[in-house]
Amino acid sequence: MIKSNQSKLNFFHILLDAIVIAISYAAAFYLIIGSKLGLEGTPGALPAGVYFTALLIIIPLYLILYGVFNLYTPKRIQSRRRELADICKANITGLMLVTFCLFAGRNHSWLGPYLRNFSTRMIVVFFGINIILETLFRNLLRSILHKIRAQGFNQKHMLLVGYSAAAQGFIERNRENPEWGYHILGILSDSLEKNSFVDGVEVLGDLSDLRDVLEQNDFDEIVVTLPLQNYMYLEPIVNTCEKSGVHTMFIPDYHNIIPTTPYIEDLEGLPIVHIRHVPLANPFNAMVKRVMDIVGAVAAIILFSPIMLITIICIKLTSEGPIIFSQERVGLHNKPFKMYKFRSMYVQTPEEEATRWTTKGDPRVTKVGRFIRRFNIDEMPQFFNVLMGDMSLVGPRPERPQFVEKFKEEIPRYMIKHQVRPGITGWAQVNGYRGDTSIRKRIDFDLYYIENWTFGLDIKILFQTVFKGFKNAY
Repeated sequence: MIKSNQSKLNFFHILLDAIVIAISYAAAFYLIIGSKLGLEGTPGALPAGVYFTALLIIIPLYLILYGVFNLYTPKRIQSRRRELADICKANITGLMLVTFCLFAGRNHSWLGPYLRNFSTRMIVVFFGINIILETLFRNLLRSILHKIRAQGFNQKHMLLVGYSAAAQGFIERNRENPEWGYHILGILSDSLEKNSFVDGVEVLGDLSDLRDVLEQNDFDEIVVTLPLQNYMYLEPIVNTCEKSGVHTMFIPDYHNIIPTTPYIEDLEGLPIVHIRHVPLANPFNAMVKRVMDIVGAVAAIILFSPIMLITIICIKLTSEGPIIFSQERVGLHNKPFKMYKFRSMYVQTPEEEATRWTTKGDPRVTKVGRFIRRFNIDEMPQFFNVLMGDMSLVGPRPERPQFVEKFKEEIPRYMIKHQVRPGITGWAQVNGYRGDTSIRKRIDFDLYYIENWTFGLDIKILFQTVFKGFKNAY
C-alpha cells in the first residue's frame, strides 16, 4: 500500500529539493562571485564562507515556500504547466523576501556590513537557475514515477462506492492513464451483481457492505461515485468512510446536468457552486485582455495599413458597391453590433445575404474577394471593431442574429459563447472550425477557450493565426 511509503517518498522529495536549491545557489555563486575569489583587496568582498552560510536560511525558506505553493501535493494528475507556475510563484516570493532582508538589514549593528556587500546580482542569477533546475528535476521525477506506476509499482489502491456515469468515467480514464498509479480494487453498488466484473473491476458487494469491506481491506483511498438517485445515502456513506480513517474523495454524478468544470465559492461557510468557470469574469483578467486588445489592434492597423489601402483600391476598381461590408452580429451579453469586413462578394439583397454561409466555390464571391478571403485580409477592418470594444483579438466568432436564434434552440450551451467578447480569431478557427463546418464542434472549442482562458492561450492562438492562418477559409 502507498500509505506506508508515502512519508518516505515525501521526505526523499524534500531532500532532493534541498540538493537542487544548494546546486543552483552554488552555480550562481561561482558564476558571479567565484571569479573574484582570487583577487586580493577587492573592495567589500565577502569570503565564500559567508555566502554558503546563508544557505542555512535560504534552503529552509525555499522548502517552506514550496510547501505553501502546493509543490508537495500529489502530482499524479497535475499538469506540468501548473507545476511550473507554482515553481515560479515560490521562487518569485523567495527572491522578494531575500532581497527585502538584504536591504532592510543594512543598518544592523553587526549584520549590516555583510548584508551591504552581499551580491544581489548573485541572488537574481540563483533565482533564474533554480527555476530551470527545479523544473527539470521535477519533470524527470515525474517521468520516473510515471514509468514505475505504469509497471504496477507505487500504486494507490482504491474502492469505488456506487456505480454511475461518474464511476464509469473514472474507470475509463484510469485505464487510459496507467501512469497515474490508481489501482481500483473493487466497486460497491446496489445495481450490480456481487462478484461480477465491470471493465475488469470486481463488484465486492452492495452499499450496505461498506463497513465490512473497509474492515477487511486496506485501501489508500475511497472514491464516492454514487448515482444521483442514491444521493440520499451520501451522508451515512461519507460518515462511514470518515470513521474508517481512509482519505475519501467525491466525484459527483452531474455530468448530464452540469457538463463543465464548476468551481466552489465560500459564502460565510455556505458553499456556492458556480456552474461554469469563466476566467474573464475576473476584472483583472478582463482588464489585461482589454489592454492587449487595444495595443494589438493599434499595432495591427499601423502594420497592415499598406495592405488595407491596396485592398480598398482593388475592391473599388473591380466591382460596384461599398468597400466596407457591415453586418449585424451578436456579441457580449447577447448585444447586437455592426461587424466590419472588406466586401468580398457581389452586392446582394438582405434576403439573399441571410440565407446561408459562404461555401467552397461560392459564386457570390468576387475574384478579389476570393484572394482576400484566402489570406483573411477581408477581416482586417475588424481591428476597428476591437478598438470600439465590440470585439476582441481572440474569442468565439460572432454569428448573425437569425442563426443565434436557430442554434440556441438546437445546440445545448450555445449561448455560453456570449459571456465573452467575440473575436477576430479563435480557438475553433485555428483548429479548422470556420464557415460551413460543424457548429457543435465549434461550440466545444469555444467553450474550452472560455473556461480555460489565459493570456498565454491568447498569444498561442494569435501566433497560430499569423503563421498558419484560419483553416477552411474560402
